[in-house]
Amino acid sequence: MSNKLLDSSAPIAIILPTYCEAENIAELINAIENLQLNSTILVIDDSSPDATENIVEKLREKYSNILLMKRPQKMGLGTAITDGFRYLLSLPEAPNYIITMDADFSHAPNDIPRLLALTEEGSDLVIGSRYCNEGKVKGWKLTRILISKIANKITGKVIHLQLSDFTSGFRCYSKGYLTKALPQLHCETYEIQIETLRQAKLQNSKIGEIPIVFENRKKGKSKLSLTEIAAFSKYIMKVSWEQLREREN
Repeated sequence: MSNKLLDSSAPIAIILPTYCEAENIAELINAIENLQLNSTILVIDDSSPDATENIVEKLREKYSNILLMKRPQKMGLGTAITDGFRYLLSLPEAPNYIITMDADFSHAPNDIPRLLALTEEGSDLVIGSRYCNEGKVKGWKLTRILISKIANKITGKVIHLQLSDFTSGFRCYSKGYLTKALPQLHCETYEIQIETLRQAKLQNSKIGEIPIVFENRKKGKSKLSLTEIAAFSKYIMKVSWEQLREREN
């Protein structure tokens, strides 16, 4: 963790996991800062071999609310998010709301206030949904959209929740929900998105969705790998098996 102090009284925190986002990170952070949210921005970088870290350090000279967590290697989206949750909740004045979003501009910063608004109205977890009414995906091939929608349908059946988008990473979490859920979060990669929703269901937490327009990255390469897809599938099968055993008992 970098040494520079942050405004720990900020009621909002935004987690940006990064790996090779030198082409996007400055523009994204500037766009978030322009919203004037009184937020803490926590960049969690997995030792990107490009200039991501240097760019963030330069931005920290301009903005006092940016933190940079440097991790020794690529360790997975799930651990990045939970490391971020753990650090932010450990602050003397932990933020009331924590937002997660992609660092490649697939998620529009201008949607952050709408996520916050629904959480402030009483939701414990709010998802920026690509697939609810008025939600859209731009820049994906039809086959990728179909695969994503099928994965979401299967996930809904497995964890017994009626939502349109289980795999979106653009979310707002309440401090109350995360304080209870964090000890139960163990997934290392993209399946963290399902694990957080499963914990919300187990806690009878209130989950909301807002429509977003997801736009495929214009710069840089996608980070989703076959290993991470396999981990996602394995987690879904694990949950299915656990629920089957519970019904049998």
